[in-house]
Amino acid sequence: MEILALVLFVCIFILILFGFPVAFTLGGLSVIFGYFTLGVEFFNFLPSRVMGVMSNYVLLAVPLFIFMGIMLERSGLAERLLETMAMLFGRVKGGLAIAVVVVGTLLAASTGIVGATVITMGLISLPTMLKRNYSPELATGVIASSGTLGQIIPPSIVLVLLGSVLNVSVGELFAAAIIPGILLVVCYIGYVLILAYLKPGVAPAIPAEEIARFKTEGFGRQVVEAFVLPFILILAVLGSIFLGIASPTEAAAVGALGATLLTMLQGKFSLKVLKEVSFQTTRLTTMVFIILLGATTFALVFRGMGGDRYLVDLIEQANLTPYAFLFLVMLVVFIAGFFIDFIEIIFIIVPVVAPIFQSYGMDLIWVGILIALNLQTSFLSPPFGFSLFYLKGVAPPSITTGHLYRGIIPFVIIQLVFLILVILYPGLVLGMVD
Repeated sequence: MEILALVLFVCIFILILFGFPVAFTLGGLSVIFGYFTLGVEFFNFLPSRVMGVMSNYVLLAVPLFIFMGIMLERSGLAERLLETMAMLFGRVKGGLAIAVVVVGTLLAASTGIVGATVITMGLISLPTMLKRNYSPELATGVIASSGTLGQIIPPSIVLVLLGSVLNVSVGELFAAAIIPGILLVVCYIGYVLILAYLKPGVAPAIPAEEIARFKTEGFGRQVVEAFVLPFILILAVLGSIFLGIASPTEAAAVGALGATLLTMLQGKFSLKVLKEVSFQTTRLTTMVFIILLGATTFALVFRGMGGDRYLVDLIEQANLTPYAFLFLVMLVVFIAGFFIDFIEIIFIIVPVVAPIFQSYGMDLIWVGILIALNLQTSFLSPPFGFSLFYLKGVAPPSITTGHLYRGIIPFVIIQLVFLILVILYPGLVLGMVD
């Protein structure tokens, strides 16, 4: 029966690679295997598991953060931020690319929605960067990678889901992700500055006359407004969590309300906008929770068949050290990111390996951040990098798929090197938690 549990896992993985719907593959195949191995009575446990998921207070943060991100994207603040930051960094070679990274960081801390961030920055900044003779590879690479920062910088839906699956505090995951997120941003900016210094032609500075024209009367007010409004939202969401005023779910509700108020202040709010944002939020939330229910069925059957115990026994018999097992899991997650979505990885792979990490006595907060950093590369890695799909959809016809693939290679390397550093120095993660 334990062997059949592993066969179930492999079959699900193969069917998903062939394009079968994730939620129904997870749930349907698990029910078939469970029926023939455990009997129909075993599924008496399933309703309580399903209700446990649906009544999970932490998971209520998912639709609220999605609503906040989509509503903020409609407010127009991202466009103002990009315009203002471009002029602030304009005199520096590579300044426009640095502006994109900084704005991507602020949007990540405000929304956590990768698709909205990439599409917004692609529409606004990519034509401008190409017009200013930026290398297509650098321009697309910076936009695509900066858009994925929402995966690691809180409030992140990835961290909310990982907290639920690993059964650890989402607030502690948010705190642990701050330093790695900031350092990753510094690495991006450092790469842009070094490249612009070595190859000035790929990232030229904005002419001083153009910056002077932009800095007319009222420029100071534009800078303040562009920074203050997103900062207030970030402070309301993350500040309320870290100060112990609100739980992550309550903070998500504050963020959803705050994003709505900011959209009203920008004069972009209407019943039509509210309806569209609510529809998109419902669609994305439904997708996440249907997958989650399928994953719950899979976890119940897999453990009922003894798959988790069998894996632990296999690892113990193989005499793998904790770091060897960690390397193996990181490699599997990285390769899986080439083919399947981060949600599928979280709900299929993570529940299987989490008990083994626990048996090794490894800190699950640290493990969660490592998995989140690893999953961030899944948005950039071809052939199914969603960040690349989003950007290609809004890019001018002159931007080819080759430009996108070549552009993200340096940033994927940066992320992998940074992941290794976080593995070697756990204090980068656990310092904020302790």
